[in-house]
Amino acid sequence: MGWSDRGRALLLSALVLGVFLAAWHLATRGTGGAEGLDPAYAALMGAQVTEGASAMPGPLDVAAELWRHVTDPFYDAGPNDKGIGIQLAYSIGRVLLGYGMAVIVAIPLGFLIGMSPLVSRALDPFIQIMKPISPLAWMPLALYTIRDSNASAVFVIFICAVWPMLVNTAFGVATVRREWLNVARTLEIPAWKRALTVVLPAAAPTILTGMRISIGIAWLVIVAAEMLVGGTGIGYFVWNEWNNLSIVNVIVAILFIGVVGMVLDQLLAAAARLVTFPE
Repeated sequence: MGWSDRGRALLLSALVLGVFLAAWHLATRGTGGAEGLDPAYAALMGAQVTEGASAMPGPLDVAAELWRHVTDPFYDAGPNDKGIGIQLAYSIGRVLLGYGMAVIVAIPLGFLIGMSPLVSRALDPFIQIMKPISPLAWMPLALYTIRDSNASAVFVIFICAVWPMLVNTAFGVATVRREWLNVARTLEIPAWKRALTVVLPAAAPTILTGMRISIGIAWLVIVAAEMLVGGTGIGYFVWNEWNNLSIVNVIVAILFIGVVGMVLDQLLAAAARLVTFPE
């Protein structure tokens, strides 16, 4: 895509954003400022809300709160009052830990399934049963058996991230061109070396696609998991701010969740591009 196409795409994105913000502002106009905040939150700030005013904050209210969080993201004023940076750090840490465990399990097992039709047929019923189960359905069992909310959240991330990587790895390995494997066998290359020098490079784009899907699911699930287990994390932050009736902070948290999810996805997308189109 040339620079002119990129420029037009950027301009269109800015236009869409501008239209959305204008519509949002107009929808909450007359209830801006303190009136754009929900009543309980405005009362905490010492402001008055006119009767019949909308509980939905406007973009200027959200922007002001967003700036407050960005300028002081790591404050710690107690168990229920931590900066957005601390909350995101806890969530990202849990996601990376559970995701890393899923990588360790899913990719080797996916290789085994992809390279062995017998193992594939033997394990397929178990995979098909386990894969559709909602990750949050595991949370009560994890809390009961592990008895630690943080470890339970990591386990839920692991169980939701493992399946897309496992299935994509098995598919990528199983669809490697037979001619390449036949040539490797003719040259009497050992099985482990064939896996590393022939199968892995050929299946890498598909494996990274599975990893990209898994990180997106993991980031989705951690928010819901933290709402259940409480303590720290962006999911807990959202739930706590809802309990405080601070809708503006809920919206700010949603924006941060979206940005972090996009960054995680784009990091793996960049890795996939490097593997697919090496320089």
